[in-house]
Amino acid sequence: MFHHSKRLINITIVVLVFALLSGFIVAPAASAKPNAPKNIIVMISDGWGFNHIQSTSYYVYGKAGRQAYNHFPIKLAMSTYENYYDTSPCYGLGYDPNSAWSDFDYVKSCVTDSASAATAMSTGVKTYNGAIGVDMNQQPLLHAMQVAEVKGKSTGVVTSVQFSHATPAGFIAHNISRNNYAEIANEMIYASATDVIMGAGHPWFDDSGNPIVVPNTFKYVGGETTWADLVNGSAGNDANGDGDFDAWTLVQTRQEFQNLATGSTPERVVGVAQVYSTLQQSSLGDGYTDPFVIPLTESVPTLEEMTRAALNILDNDPQGLFLMVEGGAVDWASHANQSGRMIEEQIDFDKAVQAVIKWVRKNSNWGETLLIVTGDHETGYLNGPGSDPTWEPIVNNGKAILPGMAWYSGNHTNSLIPFFSIGFNAQSFKQYANLIDPVRGAYMDNTNIAQVIFQLLESQ
Repeated sequence: MFHHSKRLINITIVVLVFALLSGFIVAPAASAKPNAPKNIIVMISDGWGFNHIQSTSYYVYGKAGRQAYNHFPIKLAMSTYENYYDTSPCYGLGYDPNSAWSDFDYVKSCVTDSASAATAMSTGVKTYNGAIGVDMNQQPLLHAMQVAEVKGKSTGVVTSVQFSHATPAGFIAHNISRNNYAEIANEMIYASATDVIMGAGHPWFDDSGNPIVVPNTFKYVGGETTWADLVNGSAGNDANGDGDFDAWTLVQTRQEFQNLATGSTPERVVGVAQVYSTLQQSSLGDGYTDPFVIPLTESVPTLEEMTRAALNILDNDPQGLFLMVEGGAVDWASHANQSGRMIEEQIDFDKAVQAVIKWVRKNSNWGETLLIVTGDHETGYLNGPGSDPTWEPIVNNGKAILPGMAWYSGNHTNSLIPFFSIGFNAQSFKQYANLIDPVRGAYMDNTNIAQVIFQLLESQ
């Protein structure tokens, strides 16, 4: 029997009842097609903004707007603000386009974090900063992946940072705090119906991919006992409700990740690259400006390689797949104002997008696959040199030369970020883009991602 021929009955009942009571699954719009997408792929460049994309395009191509997603039929802006308790000075505030372009400092306050942003994109509900899959009252929310699993689809998350970090966790887990890494990892491994989990966080390697004698904390992989279970093959659960134990297969080396990109695969894979914090960004600090001055760590997979592996595992399911891929270290580099590292990480993410497009063209088609490419928030307030109090453009210095760019924050901002989509019913997002920003044009909200996905899944 195929792994996803059926799902846990109790999960099905809980999910459907919860959805009906909460109203998260809305009736399809009159214009919606009568069937759902077979495959849903959400790709998140954590921390990106319009200028992150432009800077990278200048460096790689010498011209703006050359990345693949710039040619998608749906190109919008997206708001990312969180919800706030009534005791917060930000209570009731969202994003004001007029203030955003009349006051240079406006977007520096009342910002979201990755946890609440991921939760909003996964559940369609705004929540507080730090929340993983729970609402303002710390009650669990319904993830779109849970509905996809009830529909028989394989699911997975891939990231360039620790796999229990905010964004991948925000698509699977439920926890009152993103900082409860061990609890989150254990829910992902022992209590979810997920089929692929890939990222960093290896306790026995440092940030440069070197083996170490005394391990780092095991919290990102669920604790020392959980790690031992993964290593000996005893971690898992009855994910499909057939009464059999569905164990995880652990992969660690770059070659193992590369091997998974073709041929037959295990049914469930946890991939923990042999590096601690991030695949690349954390390896050698921030003592340089240009991209690729320091050689990349060759012993760890790229985000593209992880993505290709995940797709090859998940596409064994005849009912389709739901995959989230995060370029998590774009955010880390932007927090540190590392211009070169940011471009490196954005290039890695862009290559992963290209890999997905190639997979769709070879193994699927745009009539049955929906691809979303966006971020969770902007980080670093990246603009051109000489900005503040006005906004100056990024300077194109030519291909393979660092553009003229400057950072005006070390934190997240409340700026609108780019949203791109292509494929099955991608036009559905346009109905939500009913607000206008004077610079970015029509924009939607991050909660609209889950709302559209719920709508499409429920038409299956």
